[in-house]
Amino acid sequence: TSSDQSGSEADRTISQNIRQAIVADQSVSTNGKNVKIITVDGAVTLRGPVRGEKEKTNIGAKAQQIAGVRTVDNQLEIAN
Repeated sequence: TSSDQSGSEADRTISQNIRQAIVADQSVSTNGKNVKIITVDGAVTLRGPVRGEKEKTNIGAKAQQIAGVRTVDNQLEIAN
């Protein structure tokens, strides 16, 4: 939930930058663009449904590339 998100400026900025990278990618589905991004002390958790394994991997990689990210826990689920 949004209450899981850290209130620190650095963590909010990381989440915003990840969201911008995902939304800018035209290959990402609508579900993929709406995944939950939770950042606490640089540790990012991704949750929600995505179109397939390729999209799950793609979103996880985008999150990992953002400055300040220490770890990514990719909990994205493949939607049927």
